[in-house]
Amino acid sequence: MDDRIAATLREDPTMAALVDRHGRLAVEPADDEFARLCTSIVNQQLSTASAAAIHERFLGVLGGDPTPDRVLAADEDALRDAGLSRTKVEYLRSAATAFRDGERDLTREGLADVDDDAVVEALTEIRGVGEWTARMYLIFALGREDVLPLGDLAVRKGIERVYNDGEELSRTEMREIAEAWRPYRSYGTRYVWAEYES
Repeated sequence: MDDRIAATLREDPTMAALVDRHGRLAVEPADDEFARLCTSIVNQQLSTASAAAIHERFLGVLGGDPTPDRVLAADEDALRDAGLSRTKVEYLRSAATAFRDGERDLTREGLADVDDDAVVEALTEIRGVGEWTARMYLIFALGREDVLPLGDLAVRKGIERVYNDGEELSRTEMREIAEAWRPYRSYGTRYVWAEYES
């Protein structure tokens, strides 16, 4: 995180305190967009601890980092034994098929000139990729700096805890709070997560 981003976030006194507490957090593109998408699919609706354990076993079944070919070739029973539901196996396979499709390029280069909403639209055409997974992809695979994923429970709970003593806020109120972080809402989100998890 460079000084310009830190200066923008520090204009919000509450966020400034989080920056001081958690140090410099980064929003950087993933080395491998497909592997990052697989991680998001595996993590859907799971606690951090069980997601990490299942992800580890998933990599074991694949025999290395996820590639579309490895995912499509993996034995379904072995994937199920790793802790993936039948539905998630199907989602991972549809993501692999989408990445192998010569018609679309879902890598950072392929999406470089595509705005965030259009990326979400393209990704949510893949079975098993909803709004939440698409927004995680924007932040963690593509390294987009101005994403506010209010579909994420931890983000909503975190904003409520940090800005409203844990009392409920509407999504409109959350968007208003996050206006102060523009155009670096992905960074603000990272700080809210860090605080929520600490």
